[in-house]
Amino acid sequence: MGFAGFLHRDRIIARPGYSRWMVPPAALCVHLCIGQAYAFSVFNLPMTKLIGITKSGPGDWNLPELGWIFSIGIFMLGASAALLGRWVEEGGPRRAMFTAALCWGGGFVLAAIGVWLHVLGLIYFGYGFIGGFGLGIGYISPVSTLIKWFPDRPGMATGMAIMGFGGGAFIASPLSVWLMGLFSTSTHVGVAETFLVMGLIYFCFMMIGAWIVRIPAPGWAPAGYVAPAQPRKLVTTRNVFVYQALKTPQFWLIWWVLCLNVTAGIGVLGQASAMIQEMFTGRVSPIAAAGFVGLMSLFNMGGRFAWSTVSDYIGRKNTYFVFFVLGTVLYALVPYTGAIGSVTLFVLFYAVIFSMYGGGFATVPAYLRDMFGTRYVGAIHGLLLTAWSMAGIFGPVLVNYIREYNVTHGVAKAQAYNVTMYVMAVLLVIGFFCNLFVTAVKDRHFMQRDEALGVAD
Repeated sequence: MGFAGFLHRDRIIARPGYSRWMVPPAALCVHLCIGQAYAFSVFNLPMTKLIGITKSGPGDWNLPELGWIFSIGIFMLGASAALLGRWVEEGGPRRAMFTAALCWGGGFVLAAIGVWLHVLGLIYFGYGFIGGFGLGIGYISPVSTLIKWFPDRPGMATGMAIMGFGGGAFIASPLSVWLMGLFSTSTHVGVAETFLVMGLIYFCFMMIGAWIVRIPAPGWAPAGYVAPAQPRKLVTTRNVFVYQALKTPQFWLIWWVLCLNVTAGIGVLGQASAMIQEMFTGRVSPIAAAGFVGLMSLFNMGGRFAWSTVSDYIGRKNTYFVFFVLGTVLYALVPYTGAIGSVTLFVLFYAVIFSMYGGGFATVPAYLRDMFGTRYVGAIHGLLLTAWSMAGIFGPVLVNYIREYNVTHGVAKAQAYNVTMYVMAVLLVIGFFCNLFVTAVKDRHFMQRDEALGVAD
């Protein structure tokens, strides 16, 4: 069968005795690697000095231009997940993880060449387009697999699947700073070599995940597990076909719930290192700012597991209500922390914000599972991630261009982000009402018995 046989879905059906607890490490091998995207902000300031070295020189790129690298990557994440969600479901997680490893590692290599040649378009294409393609495939590859392995705790399962994506920056941020320091000289910043090394490392680790992942045999269930006779409110035991889900108001309400929650956080996350240095000028060094990015990554990761697990007990809808209410209050208070010069309060507020930001990503697959059933949850999740694509553009554009507008009109850099924080709070209020209107899916959208057996797929 050769290498193609190694990737075939039939080759990864678990044999009797296989422990389902081997699957979360496989997911983490992939998500800890692609989660580097959340640490890309540590490259932004160094990449504005590739020519000037100590400060931006003629021909150097500016922050808004560099912000598009992250935005393109996140856009491609959602686009590839939407286009290939069913392909991932049908081919299995190993084939998807292998493809993701090729694209993610290859994207870093192309970005390194772009830095060497000083061609921003090549970085857009390499890290943004090709790497973003790998982001989407890698992101959704283990989600439905873990939901099938953990029918007794779907929220916890999706938290485990997605936890690594939030924690990837906790590793990548200090690693990036260390590698740039290792490769930099008095005439060279060291970004290109860092891209190349990280691409090779990530490819190897993602291949480990592809090698150890397995899917449950048909009819498998955990020992002692009995499906509840009466599902909770807003939890179905039936299935909605992947494209039929697009015809339901529930899908689009949850789409906006995710989009607004992500927009409110992703722009800040994309510029986290630069933002804390500018809001607290002279008090936060580049190394400390990298530590802040890493800390936010830790809370992003922990929130994915903690909040999604909590959602198994209080429900997905109530969990999002917490996100929107608490998030609105905290965003509105962030400018106050800058006004009083409290780095501690600033970091504390964002720690809670990013725990909920991560929790929103981890809870949404279980939300979809509750609304539309388990059979096509991976593909439906892929379609929903177009909300992330849109947020990946809206968020950074809001943060970068509002800041740029304020700075060019005489606003001090320490106050340049204040208006953006109030805008984010308003977005969360809108998200609250979108979540409020989510109700059970109408009976006409569910698959009939012959369709459930695959006759009308």
